[in-house]
Amino acid sequence: MARLIFPILATQFTIFFIFSFFAINLVVGDDGFARTMDRKLFGMKKEKLSHFRLYWHDIVSGRNSSSVAVTAPMNNSLTSFGMIRMIDNPLTMGPEMSSKMVGKAQGFYSSSSQEEIVLLMAMNFAFTEGKYNGSTITILGRNSVFSEVREMPVVGGSGLFRFGRGYVQAKTHWFDPSTGDAIVRYDCYVLHY
Repeated sequence: MARLIFPILATQFTIFFIFSFFAINLVVGDDGFARTMDRKLFGMKKEKLSHFRLYWHDIVSGRNSSSVAVTAPMNNSLTSFGMIRMIDNPLTMGPEMSSKMVGKAQGFYSSSSQEEIVLLMAMNFAFTEGKYNGSTITILGRNSVFSEVREMPVVGGSGLFRFGRGYVQAKTHWFDPSTGDAIVRYDCYVLHY
């Protein structure tokens, strides 16, 4: 009887060990900390491409400025190298400040070149209107401000733009060199679920 029980227990233990090994690999993955997941668990259906045209109002002057200097540029810098500005800029549907505000551009930009006027842009477009209310897209990239059209990547998003990616094209609509105030048209192309 003992001879018969041992092979059965050994076989059951072996089968249990093999199933356990595969189950752990399915949950944990090959490297122990990452795993592949089914996108349907996150409600991710068909991917779609959305286009938004927004106007970004960078108000540097006056009492109600939406762009505040955090650091001053290096002394003697012709490009304002080292300057950092925090922003809470209105995003509107049209170029006029009186047009409908649909969100805010929140983040910072900094002068990042010693040879030309180039900004590093790091900002969220936080939407406050319609079905996108509470959703954001995140933009991080190089903005060569004197180029007619500048392209920067959309590196992510939240809410309806979770797993978002794409790009924006920025084109200066209006700039006042005496105050530094500007209105920039942003065409945003975002792939999301």
